[in-house]
Amino acid sequence: MTFGLDDLRFQATYWYGDVDLPALERVYGHALMQKIYFHIMAFEVMKLVSLAPATLDLGPFAHFHTPAFEQLWQQIINQVWAQWRYENQLPEYQGPRFGTMPTAEEIAPVAIQPGTVEVLSFCGGGKDSYVAMKLLEGAAIPYAAFAYSHSLYGQAQRQHTLINGLLAHGQPRARHQLWAYDTLTDTPLQALYPEYQTQGMTAAETPASIFAALPLVLQHGYRYLVLAHERSANVGNLVWDLTGEEVNHQWGKSFAAEQLLNNYLQQELVTNCTYFSLLQPIHDTVIFSLLSQHPVGVVATHSCNLQKPWCCRCPKCAYVWLNYMAYLDVDLVNRMFQVNLFDLPENQLWFRQMLGLTEHTPFECIGQIEEARLAFELCRRKGVTGAAMTMYAQFFPSLNIEPIVKRFFTVNADQTGIPPVFAHKILPQMQRAAMRVSQRILAQAAQPAMASALLTMPQYQSVAA
Repeated sequence: MTFGLDDLRFQATYWYGDVDLPALERVYGHALMQKIYFHIMAFEVMKLVSLAPATLDLGPFAHFHTPAFEQLWQQIINQVWAQWRYENQLPEYQGPRFGTMPTAEEIAPVAIQPGTVEVLSFCGGGKDSYVAMKLLEGAAIPYAAFAYSHSLYGQAQRQHTLINGLLAHGQPRARHQLWAYDTLTDTPLQALYPEYQTQGMTAAETPASIFAALPLVLQHGYRYLVLAHERSANVGNLVWDLTGEEVNHQWGKSFAAEQLLNNYLQQELVTNCTYFSLLQPIHDTVIFSLLSQHPVGVVATHSCNLQKPWCCRCPKCAYVWLNYMAYLDVDLVNRMFQVNLFDLPENQLWFRQMLGLTEHTPFECIGQIEEARLAFELCRRKGVTGAAMTMYAQFFPSLNIEPIVKRFFTVNADQTGIPPVFAHKILPQMQRAAMRVSQRILAQAAQPAMASALLTMPQYQSVAA
């Protein structure tokens, strides 16, 4: 895929391990496959919105510019790029104008022949992917796994090796891989071209991954695309005073985005394929509770977007470590990280933001303020110490955890895209985990002795290489 900005040119390449594109063109027709390719390309080129272009020229693909596509594009630009507009103080910018007018739809969506396995579960290697796999296995739902690497996250083979390490703790019927290479993210564009004044590069990663999976859907007959986005993705980081809009770093993972993409997928591309998040009914509190039931695979999880598996100095690492310490065995977490993240200077701002002590929460895919406060309190009751814990104790000498537990250890069966054929097998697992752990937390909180119980916390000085 080739795209450009002014006189600059960039390429993005997708490599599929088990997709025969010419064969798919023979089955579904050249026009339909070109429409698929167009959507993959459109959501790759969307990254250039981060350089504030004025217009968008679709070139030879202009006939795919339909009213439905323009509406989808614009909604995603408005929501996903809200953080970028906030950070660059561009409240009026709404993305590039199309250089063409929308045309009537000419290529009808198709229906696929279901495969022997109908569920394709996306796996990025983190705790959410692991919990989703275990929920599917607990419900006896066969699934295949889909893992994709991207040049944005470092060396491709390293990414797939880490993900395969986690998949070894699951039971996928098949493993599919995608290698994505992107010259745009590998270039010092903003350093060498100061005329592009904006800071930060944003990508609509979740929508892009949905379209990237469509060749696998057509090739193997997957009727369900399963991701693991949790309930707090629906809540933003702040309300921007200049526009009155909610800025949500992880809007692309929200239920609103899920509904938008699923409707578009079925109406425009594949009529009998459904995209949904398996974890949408629950908060991280329940996800960590479910994770505690499968500790063996926890050591293979990784969530850092900067230096995999863990850099230990970003908000994502800080948040996951905090909750691992709160809900899992302390020795297990110490073996994984080899450092007390409460003591690292780089993390002090992240922890303050998580606790709601600054203007906004960290711009990362993490839970809400109350979830972080509860995790801190659980760590305090375990005797976990460090600079951030000292700070927490200053601002929260005591914390009433009962209302937090009652609010966040719930399962919202009403706001979910999980198909009924799966929901009755998935939701009870969530409800049992939520009830078991919340009752234990409240029972322990009622015992005064817990407040003085201490766990020995090794005082690591540096991060293992």
